[in-house]
Parts: sequence; C-alpha cells; structure tokens
Amino acid sequence: MALIIKGGTIVTADNAWQADIYCEDGKIKAIGQDLEVDSKVEQIDASGQLVMPGGIDPHTHMQLPFMGTVASEDFFTGTAAGLAGGTTSIIDFVIPNPQQSLMEAYKTWRGWAEKSCANYSFHVAVTWWDETVHQDMGTLVTEEGVNSFKHFMAYKNAIMADDEILYNSFSRAADLGAIVTAHAENGELVYQLQRKLLDMGITGPEAHPLSRPPAAEGEAANRAIRMAEVIGLPLYLVHVSTKDALEEIIRARNAGQRVYGEVLAGHLLIDESVYQHPDFEYAAAHVMSPPFRAKQHQQALWKGLQSGNLQTTATDHCCFLCRSKSRRKRQLYLDPQRHRRSRRSHDDAMDARRE
Repeated sequence: MALIIKGGTIVTADNAWQADIYCEDGKIKAIGQDLEVDSKVEQIDASGQLVMPGGIDPHTHMQLPFMGTVASEDFFTGTAAGLAGGTTSIIDFVIPNPQQSLMEAYKTWRGWAEKSCANYSFHVAVTWWDETVHQDMGTLVTEEGVNSFKHFMAYKNAIMADDEILYNSFSRAADLGAIVTAHAENGELVYQLQRKLLDMGITGPEAHPLSRPPAAEGEAANRAIRMAEVIGLPLYLVHVSTKDALEEIIRARNAGQRVYGEVLAGHLLIDESVYQHPDFEYAAAHVMSPPFRAKQHQQALWKGLQSGNLQTTATDHCCFLCRSKSRRKRQLYLDPQRHRRSRRSHDDAMDARRE
C-alpha cells in the first residue's frame, strides 16, 4: 500500500510550499521536490490543490438520543461526511443519564461508534455524583484511555452539574491527571429567566436568546475557571460564544492559568438576528445553546482566535431532520435542550400559550 501525492501545495501551521508526499503503509515516508518512485505506486495529481493534515473536530454528537428521537447522523454517516470535508478525527460525548453508570454509558457509545469510518475518541460527561462515579472515572482513565470529563453548568432539573458536583469531579480529575471541560451557562439564572418569559407569554424562538444572556455565560465561565484554579487542573471551555466568557479566559491565561477555549463555526458566522426572522421554521431551526449572539460578540471571538486566547474551532455537530423538528413546532423553544431532554411541564406550558 503506497501512494504519492504530487505537485500540491503543502500547508502546515507555519508554512506553505509545493512538494510531493510519498506514503507507505499509511505513513508519510518522504516529502520533497520531484520524488522518484516505482511506476506501480499509485499517484494522485494535486496540482493547484492544497494538501493539509486531517482536521480534528473536538466537539460532536453523533447518534445522540434526544426527546424521543435520535440525531440524524450516526457514527458512519457523520464521519463519512466529515472525511469528505477533510475531518479525519472526531471527539464525541458520552452523556450518561442522571444515576446511570458512567461505564454503562461509555460502553453504549463505544458500541455505536464501531461503525465509524474515521478516528474517534470520547469526552465523558459527569451528570451526577456518588462513589461509583468516582470509581468509574478512575476506570475510564486507567483502562479506557479517557482523559477528558464534561460538565453541563446549564440544564437545571436534567443534567446540570451544580457546584458540589463540579468540585467533586474536578478534584477527582485532578488526581487522575485528566482535563475537565465545561458548558458554561448559569443554569439557575437561565431557568428563572425561562419562567419569567413563560409568564409573559414570550415562548417562540425570539425568547431563546433572552433566556440565555451573555452575562449568564460569563458568570459560569468565571466560576468554572476559579474552581479549576483552586483545585489546580486545566480547564477547557466548550462553545465560547460571548465576549463576557472570552474576557474571563483572557484574564485567567494572563495570570498563568491553564484555560483553553473552543469556538463554534456557527458562532463566528451567524448572529442573533435569525431569531427575529418572520419565518417561524427558519427562526426555530437556529435554536441552540448557547444561542447565536450579537455581532460584537462575533468580532470578539475572531480576535480571540487571532490572539491565541481561543485555541480550537469545532462544530458541535448534532443534526436533526426537519420532520423531527416539525413534530415539536408548538413546543417550548425557551428550553430546547438541543443536546438533552426537556421537561414535559414546560412543553405543556408552551402548547397552552401558543394555541
């Protein structure tokens, strides 16, 4: 198994030049100008093309169970699409239900991922706490190679990690030499704002950003950063969407703390005006958490990438078909929990108010 990629422009993190790349047994063996190889070696003419290392998407949700349906991309179709666009590796999320064993959930996701046609790895979410979670974290690190644990600071009454869970999980991760990640939104504040908006009868897509203001993200980012500082371990904040959260990251990094930020492609390119679109279906299709933000936040995120204070870009890929969404057209958009389960009582309230 050998091939040569000829005449392309090789692009790395710090350079670009034209050269041939010779590969054998899945490994790059030589890079140079006008490489000579056996005539039987497969040749790919890359003239006029860019040749880059495969991309890594550090944030995906393939085949995610959600509110009676499942994300439309499974581990085969999702990774196949990624490969077509140059993404050769993904890091997906194992998300246990509250009270579910971390190991049980991990084995389920591993089974789903066997059909993957690209490289994959997992973050494992900590959604509750007792001694078995403590033990499972150790097993995942020492026997399964997991080194990243996710925490949802949003989604009250579902999978929200309160400060006690954060402290216990962060401390255990520190002992294991693992990194922690956090979805930083103040879940209590979001919950109370949702209730207020419901009482006001504001329940459509336009309510979504009102219930999750930038300050809710900034506060949670600061809380996670400070807790990681006290405990002494690195922290990775997923889908940073606001200037507020970015400023907390910059402050911590300037003080020497190991804090890393991720930004989604969508947050760089789409702004909050989509929630005011007159087409309900169009506006509703953009409901996600954190929501799309005002343009000044986009500008800050671009500067965060340019300055190196945000280190990664991701997709948070979690697709649902239009027919799946249409079944929930008149259900609560205030609390979409795109990744998770929403409360039935909220759905009933939405139905009652929109009819």
